Amino acid sequence: MSGLLQGRVAIVTGAGRGIGRAIAEQLVAEGAKVIVADNGASISGDGGDPEVARTAVEELNGKAGAKNALAFTESVASPGVAKQLVDLAVKTFGGIDIVVNNAAILRDAFVFRADPADWDAVIRTNLSSAFYLINAASGVMRDQGKSGRGGKDGYDWGRIVNIVSSAGLYGNLGQAAYASAKAGLFGLTRVTAMDLARAQITANAVAPFARTRVTDIIQPANEAQKTYKERALKIGAHHVADLVTALCSPAGKPITGQLLGVRGREVFLFGQPRPVARLEAGAPGTLAQDIVGKLGGQFTDLTTDLEAFNTEPLV
Repeated sequence: MSGLLQGRVAIVTGAGRGIGRAIAEQLVAEGAKVIVADNGASISGDGGDPEVARTAVEELNGKAGAKNALAFTESVASPGVAKQLVDLAVKTFGGIDIVVNNAAILRDAFVFRADPADWDAVIRTNLSSAFYLINAASGVMRDQGKSGRGGKDGYDWGRIVNIVSSAGLYGNLGQAAYASAKAGLFGLTRVTAMDLARAQITANAVAPFARTRVTDIIQPANEAQKTYKERALKIGAHHVADLVTALCSPAGKPITGQLLGVRGREVFLFGQPRPVARLEAGAPGTLAQDIVGKLGGQFTDLTTDLEAFNTEPLV
């Protein structure tokens, strides 16, 4: 490896398995010190197994031939624990340069059958925990810039990458909580990029396509979704790790506030919501008809993410 991230310190949540594990491996391979933050819960967020993070760290350190990785086995879904995690990075490795929010759970159900408690759990794990960690880490990153840790230019280092999902962009049947959390995570990414731009700390969102525990439990609702699962979700997570590493590298400095996707060797830059048409509003009795008649040709259809990306990936 080229040592792109030599001397940098990263926190990766949900890094014991799947995409998070691949990201942690790549960051360590490029010279970073990495805290593997994973409580080992099931994909539904139940239970916990500290050995998941510990085993990942043991293997990462074995490959690196040094103690470049450290396990953190608590859930980050509370402000206090998120601060403990950041404090651990600073105390053990001397700072924090990279945050990758990857941890996620799934509790799918149609909106008319969903349990509000499941909604709360998904939002807390997939969205609130990301805010808590960004909130705790970004202040430290800014102070590091002022003190010169970032490099010769002072304010010049800090990378935040939030792992979102095409489900939060397109929607998918039965995934109200998951899609809402991931859509919210993109909104958080945009504001984070704006708030930290002056400190030259970047924030980007990545929508990954790879086979993981999340995708393994998807139940296709039709042939298009079945095709998607057979094609788009058969590829390895290392491609996602490549993109995240690139965003965290020195060359990633100009990239911020962006929404990117990665599917095998394909990297997508997504457009972001902006007005595409306008009309002058009339009376309420005719306004809906005007919207349909004048703007209907530009409506966004109800294609799910599973149907939109059912083509053969580049691998």
